[in-house]
Amino acid sequence: MSYQAVVRDAADALVTSQAIGMQLSIVQGSVSGTVVYVETQTPTSNLNGLVSVEIGSGTVVSGTFNSIDWSKGPYFIKTETDPTGGTSYTIAGTSELMSVPYALHANTADSIVGGITGPTYSIGVWPELGGYVFWISPDGKHGLVSEIQDQGLTNWYGAQDAISNPAKHSLAAQKFRDWRLPTKHELNEMYSANAAIGSFGTKTYWSSTRSGSTTAWRQNLSSGIQFNNTTFTISALFFVRSVREF
Repeated sequence: MSYQAVVRDAADALVTSQAIGMQLSIVQGSVSGTVVYVETQTPTSNLNGLVSVEIGSGTVVSGTFNSIDWSKGPYFIKTETDPTGGTSYTIAGTSELMSVPYALHANTADSIVGGITGPTYSIGVWPELGGYVFWISPDGKHGLVSEIQDQGLTNWYGAQDAISNPAKHSLAAQKFRDWRLPTKHELNEMYSANAAIGSFGTKTYWSSTRSGSTTAWRQNLSSGIQFNNTTFTISALFFVRSVREF
């Protein structure tokens, strides 16, 4: 089961390119329920502070991952993190597992009774969707995903070409080929979630929305200001951060 997280230190700064100590627990019933499995891992964060782990392949502390009965949920994942790479875990968080356990349960189910409903999602990092879900439909089945890293610095014409290059995407995002530039409105929604998505810095990003024959809307994702002035045309260089729908 894949899991990704963006690691920040006590000062809210990204912890980049270094070993991260992690203890991962599967909790049954509620946030404070029964701990059925615990393991530790020491992944290395990338340039965007992102760590990627495969739960079930770490050093087992207690329990057996393959023995978890996913039909007896809900289940939650508790993460404890030591940004220095040790076991002095100073950062902790717990979130409910949604679609992944049921996918695992389907591998061992003897039969299925009744209709099958698709998974539901919430705002947050979803590696199986390619990045950070920053907008979700009321039923939790559809939404918009932001990549967790930039696809480069380019003019407006070159943006989609950069987006179509898998090498410019995070590992989770490389599974998809439907990434595109966000519209002006979508870019502003990304600004509303900029702290959670992370790694925007003070940079200005292209949108897909044209504002004239030689201009397109862009937005600084630190200040939130959107621009369409003619000082910079679509030949100017700004950053690209792609989105996809599900």
